[in-house]
Amino acid sequence: MDLEAHIAPEAGMTPQPKPWIMAIHAYVPGKSAAADGRPLIKLSANENPLGTSPAALAARHAAPLPDVYPDPDAGALRRAIAAHHDLDADRIVCGTGSDELLNLAAQGFAGAGDEVLYVRHGFAVYDIAARRCGATPVVAPDRDYGTDVDALLGCVTPRTKVVFVANPNNPTGAWIGANDMRLLHAGLPRHVLLVIDQAYGEYLDAHDDDGGMALAHAHPNVLVTRTFSKIYGLAGERIGWATGAPEVVAVLNRIRGPFNVTSAGQAAAIAALGDTQFVRRSRDHNAVERARFVAAVENLAEQGLRAVPSKGNFVLVLFKGALQAETALQAIAEAGFAVRWLPQQGLPHALRITIGTAAHMDAIMAVLRHATDQAAGPQARSRDATLQQAEDSA
Repeated sequence: MDLEAHIAPEAGMTPQPKPWIMAIHAYVPGKSAAADGRPLIKLSANENPLGTSPAALAARHAAPLPDVYPDPDAGALRRAIAAHHDLDADRIVCGTGSDELLNLAAQGFAGAGDEVLYVRHGFAVYDIAARRCGATPVVAPDRDYGTDVDALLGCVTPRTKVVFVANPNNPTGAWIGANDMRLLHAGLPRHVLLVIDQAYGEYLDAHDDDGGMALAHAHPNVLVTRTFSKIYGLAGERIGWATGAPEVVAVLNRIRGPFNVTSAGQAAAIAALGDTQFVRRSRDHNAVERARFVAAVENLAEQGLRAVPSKGNFVLVLFKGALQAETALQAIAEAGFAVRWLPQQGLPHALRITIGTAAHMDAIMAVLRHATDQAAGPQARSRDATLQQAEDSA
C-alpha cells in the first residue's frame, strides 16, 4: 500500500475550525501605547494605580522555585479565601483569573443549541464564553447602561442555560442591589445557572451587598466569581476564584486546567488577602478620586458629557455634544494616557476611564475641559470669555 497516498488529504482540504469559533471576536485588551508606539500611562484596563501591596510582593518573591509544579488544588489559597469571606473552602475553585472560571461556567453547563444570556454593554468575555462552547449568546436590553432584571427575565427561553451578570457591571460601572438580585434569581428556572461576576466587589462601600454570596451558599444554581486582578493589584499573576454549590464547583474542577494557578500567584494572593490596610487605602483612594472626577465631568454637562454612576474603579463617560468620544480619545492619548473606547460593545459614544492617581485624574480633567472648549467653536469660546470678563469685573 502506498501509505503517503492513503493518508494524503483531498485536494484543497485543510483542518476546519468549528463555525462558532470563527464567530468569536477575540478579546481586545486595554491599550498601553499610542498608534505610533509611544508608551502611554495606562488607564484602560482598570488596574490598581497604587500597585500591589508590599506583603504580596514579598510573598511572591519568597514563593517556591518554578521547577516544581504548584499545588494543583490551591488548597492554602482556598482556605485563606474561605476564612476571609466566611465560606466553605470545599465550595471554592481557583482559576487563571476569573476569566477562566467564566468560560468554564459556560462550557460546563451550555453547548450547541443552548443559550447564554447577559445584559447589553456587559463584559466582553461573556460573548466569547458562549460562542466558545457552541452556545448562542443572547443580549438583553439594558436600563440606563445597567442590568434590567425584567428585561433579562423576559429573554429567558427553554434553551437558556447560563445567565451572566457583572455586578458592578463592566464597562459601565452600574450596580444592582440584593433585592434585584434575589428577584432575578427567583425568576430563573432552577436548571439555569446564574453567574454573578463580582470582579469589582471589593470597591463597594461596606453597606453595599448584592446578596450573591448568600445566594451561592443557599441555592444549587448560583456561582459567584471574584478576582485578584483589580483591588489586590495582582493582574499580572492571573488569579481568580469562584464559589457555589459543591456540584457546580465539581464541574468546574473537572474541566479547569491542571496546575492553573502558579505557586508565586497562590502565595501572593494569600498575602494580599491579609493586607487589609492596602485594600482599605485602595478603596478609599478610588472613592475620593472617582467622586472628584465625576464632579468634573458633571461640570461639562452643558457640553454634552455625562458620567454613568459607577461602583467600580472606573467611570464610563458619555459624549453626546460637539465633542465626540473618538476625538476625546485622541486628545487624551496626545496628553500621554490610554483609556478605553468600546465601539464593538455598542459604545462608540463613550470612553471607559480607569481611576488613576490624583495627578492622572487632574490631567484627564484638563484634557476634557480643553477638548470640549475646542469642540464648541470660536463663537462659544468668545461667549465664555465675555462671561468670564464680566464675572471678573463684577
